[in-house]
Amino acid sequence: MDRVDKILKHPLFQKNLEENNTAEADRRFCRHDIRHFLDVARIATILNLQENLQISKELVYAAALLHDLGKHMQYSEGIPHEKSSAEIAPFILKDCNFDEKETCVIVEAILTHRDEKVATERNLKGILYRADKASRACFACEAEADCNWKEGKKNLTIKY
Repeated sequence: MDRVDKILKHPLFQKNLEENNTAEADRRFCRHDIRHFLDVARIATILNLQENLQISKELVYAAALLHDLGKHMQYSEGIPHEKSSAEIAPFILKDCNFDEKETCVIVEAILTHRDEKVATERNLKGILYRADKASRACFACEAEADCNWKEGKKNLTIKY
C-alpha cells in the first residue's frame, strides 16, 4: 500500500491532521484524528471483504484517511467537513499517484459519507458511510450520556 503510505506522509495531510487535533484538543466527544481514520479504514475493509465488493484496499484506505481531514474548517469557517475534505483530497491523491478515475470515486465517497441515502449502497460510498458510523465506540465513551447522537445511532455493542 505504497500510495496509502504516501498519503500519511504527505505535508498537506499532516498539516490538516494537526489542525484537526488542535481544533479538537478540548473536545469531549468523538475526535476526527488518525485513530478515527484508521478505525474507519479497517471497518470499511471488513465490510468490503464480507460483502465481496472487491474494492481496492488502497481506495478504501485513501477514502477513510481523507474523509474527515477538513473537519477543522467546519469549526473555523463553517464549511461542512465533507466539502472541505473533498476539496483537500484531490491535491493529496494526485501527489500520491491516484489517477483521475480513482480520485473521482474517492472524492464522491468523501462527499457522501454523511448522506443516509448511500447507506445501503454496495460500493465505496456505502462502505465508507457504514464504517464511519460503526467506528464510534459509544459503549466505552465517558461522554456517551451527553452525546447528541440519537439512541438508535449509538454503538452500544461491539460489531467490528
